[in-house]
Amino acid sequence: MYYPYFRGKQFDLITIRECAPLMAKVGFTPIVEPVKENLNGLKRAIDAVNSAGGDLILIVNPVNGEHSEDPAALTALMQDELNEHQNIAPGILLSEGMTVEAIMALCNSYRERQITLIHSGFTDRTLADHLEREGMAIRHVFVGDNRLYRKHFKGDERILVLNGFEKRANRQHPEYEEFSDLHVTFEELGMDGFGDFLIVGADYSDGGGPAYSVAIHLTCIDPSKDDAMFIHHFKSIRYETPTDPAGKFAEALDNLAAEVNSEGTNILKTNAVLEFLSLRDSGHFPGLGYAKKLSMNHHIETLAAYFLAKK
Repeated sequence: MYYPYFRGKQFDLITIRECAPLMAKVGFTPIVEPVKENLNGLKRAIDAVNSAGGDLILIVNPVNGEHSEDPAALTALMQDELNEHQNIAPGILLSEGMTVEAIMALCNSYRERQITLIHSGFTDRTLADHLEREGMAIRHVFVGDNRLYRKHFKGDERILVLNGFEKRANRQHPEYEEFSDLHVTFEELGMDGFGDFLIVGADYSDGGGPAYSVAIHLTCIDPSKDDAMFIHHFKSIRYETPTDPAGKFAEALDNLAAEVNSEGTNILKTNAVLEFLSLRDSGHFPGLGYAKKLSMNHHIETLAAYFLAKK
């Protein structure tokens, strides 16, 4: 159903850990592209998914981060420590420039597992013929809306991942804009599931620069708009200099609280939102990474509530 795409940074992995029971309950399957050399955080996230009885797709050949040049540690993790965990599926990232031969070699090395191919920039449609000849049961994740390419894999399990978050300087975000309708329309598009990059966006960066403006991003579903998802950008008032992030966070929290406590808001009072409100009451600034983690948690909680209500 829902396949949130995470880059394996610290707070991404904490979100997976904290939301593992909920994701397992609803049937969400996180995709993780590991980007940090140290695998301890990743292992803790996988342990949480295992304990909850959930599923996870682990990309074994990331194109971003510290394993992109040498993924040997990820290969060893999947083939040794995770060998008996069939709920942790190897994900093979198909990027521009890869050859069909290289892809088939990777597939054969994980032949006994449920393989997920993540098509992200690769467009050689002859791959479908090679997979059919090998008789492999493959799950396909398509990053981006290349309909002519993905039609060649019709008949297999197919998931469409689109980016709903536009990266800008925080002060340039509008207060409110559409995020996605894919959670409503994925079946209409002939897909078996859908995904997104949460409130982080598809473009990878190892770290951010100084925050002139602080913004908190919260998604919501609007029943009056055929259940389309929108995103609020709650911004600080000040943005002239990169000083006083704690004070600017408090300004953004004031804007968040005004909307969340208003009559008729579509923002759910998820556990993450309640924690935002608690931070406002206490005047505590936990850091911008922690705030982003809360926004990711809220996004997962919001989609979980939507699908639980439909059962």
